[in-house]
Amino acid sequence: MNQEKLAREIFAVIGPAENIQQVQNCMTRLRLYLVKQDTAMLSALKKLDGVLGLHENGDELQIVLGPGRAAAVAKIISGLCLPAPADAKETITTAAAKAKVGNGQELHAAIRKKNATPAKLFFKRIAGIFLPLIPAFIACGLISGIINIVLKLHPALAGMPILQLGSVMGSAVFWGMNLFVGINTAKEFGGSPVLGGTLAAFLTHPALAQITLNETPLMPGRGGIIAVLLVAALGAWLEKQLRQRIPEMFDLFLTPLLVLLLAGTAAVFILQPLGGVISESISQATTTAISRGGALTGFILGGIWLPMVMLGLHQALTPIHAELLLHDGINVLLPILAMAGGGQVGASLAVYCKTKNTLLKKTIISALPVALIGIGEPLIYGVTLPLGRPFLAACIGGACGGAVQAFAAVGATTMGMSGLPLAAVTNQLPVYLLGLMVAYLTGFIAAWLLRFDDPVEE
Repeated sequence: MNQEKLAREIFAVIGPAENIQQVQNCMTRLRLYLVKQDTAMLSALKKLDGVLGLHENGDELQIVLGPGRAAAVAKIISGLCLPAPADAKETITTAAAKAKVGNGQELHAAIRKKNATPAKLFFKRIAGIFLPLIPAFIACGLISGIINIVLKLHPALAGMPILQLGSVMGSAVFWGMNLFVGINTAKEFGGSPVLGGTLAAFLTHPALAQITLNETPLMPGRGGIIAVLLVAALGAWLEKQLRQRIPEMFDLFLTPLLVLLLAGTAAVFILQPLGGVISESISQATTTAISRGGALTGFILGGIWLPMVMLGLHQALTPIHAELLLHDGINVLLPILAMAGGGQVGASLAVYCKTKNTLLKKTIISALPVALIGIGEPLIYGVTLPLGRPFLAACIGGACGGAVQAFAAVGATTMGMSGLPLAAVTNQLPVYLLGLMVAYLTGFIAAWLLRFDDPVEE
């Protein structure tokens, strides 16, 4: 699809530029803050070829476009909002446009402040810390998965240097995860990223094992991700407080020195032990719930995951995924939650078979390829959620698939992946695929039996 054409069509519906306060995007959605929007605008957007669905989240209008396309369209629309001057005669016009955009940003900031509840801000920061790491998790996970499959088929190849190098590359993101989290946490909380990374490096430094305090040897990396989050957030807060109080001429060397000394000391005596308790509790509670609850736990988790994604609550579990990987070396939660996407695929296929709406069929066909690789938002907002009952059917499919994964204790060695690609990094590939097939099938059957009101072609 021509992304330039789609962006201009969307702009023609939501414009002019003065109506657009801010343009953002995530992996699959174009996120817009508009001065005015009405049902006629929403109806016109739904009819555009390439728009897979709409979702209104408070003052934010989310247009589901799919991976890659969302970022490209957002960039083009941002350019349309503030065109560059063709010559010097347009300087005044451009200045006026900039002023309008500035006023729009101020209005948007006021709206965001009004709706910025503590819970929403917390989830946003969690997402800001971990989402930038997802591409690395996917790449390293796939490398590890491919090597594991090769070695299972040909164990004698384990000594090959190329496979050994691949194994190192596949584990690289986990080796540096604490540093990345420290850097991103400091950034999210308004501190210097390098100080957050340095504090994380301090907590994981192997030389800590040679130090004993109060007859207790220190443990490098104790507390895992939780300890890093705590100390990096504390460091960012200290940095902001110190910069307000320390004279400018001493700020350059005195502020970072005090941040490292104060936050580092607090980390060793308070935050690292606290993080260790929290980390071990999270790991133990998750694994115990899945091992003891078995299929029932998997059924519940797989069934509620789509509503959590829809409400934005899924971001709260991201640190748990990371902590399970660091603490146990395997993520038993991810395969269960990934089944929700399988239920979504099955329910959407049932809708495709039953609907006579050509636009809906086209939407499903466009969204299915990305749904199979684990990106289900286009199907959520473009197909199952607007129809109602198919969304419930997708939850049923996810619940049944999740029950299979939990019963067999299937685990994955990565995070951020879902769908068919996740199979390569699971410890029980055949069982994972079986659970995925169960999710597809039960989602299809449930959507077929529950039925839905076929939308009338406009």
